[in-house]
Amino acid sequence: MDPVGYELRTNVHGKGDGVFATRNFSIGGTVIRGVIESRLECNDSHATQVSLTEFVRHADMGPKANHSCGPNCGMRINDTGAFDFIARKKIVKGDEITFDYAMRNYSIEYFPNRCLCGSEQCRGHITGWKNLPDERKKEYEYEGLVAPYLLEIDREALASLRDRQLSSLRG
Repeated sequence: MDPVGYELRTNVHGKGDGVFATRNFSIGGTVIRGVIESRLECNDSHATQVSLTEFVRHADMGPKANHSCGPNCGMRINDTGAFDFIARKKIVKGDEITFDYAMRNYSIEYFPNRCLCGSEQCRGHITGWKNLPDERKKEYEYEGLVAPYLLEIDREALASLRDRQLSSLRG
């Protein structure tokens, strides 16, 4: 059995590089273990947001995994602070390993607007968490496969809205 479980392929379906499974993965299994290469001062096209104010550059194949609006992987922070790719569906040898960029980025500023994922759930454009439909947010949150800081932002926004509503009721 392949201990790594994935490989890089180039010029895939007109989308550039992609990461593909070289063995099967069960739901909930770690597909790619995240490793932080460096911490960054600010966001850029290859950065991964790991908290409200912190950006990192991941090493290994994680940065080569493509976006999908119907991904087979989700994100979970590991003990080093990097994101592991966790199978949210059964992955069989030969499947492309994908994740929704909105699972770890509040906003998407450095990618083309048009999505090329081809998924049945395709939203037509790549979005960050802030523009993700509520039903998809709930799905990812239920699975526990989304960056915790994104849920914190939503909780803070909801609390702020409630405070404003209460304040306006009090006059």
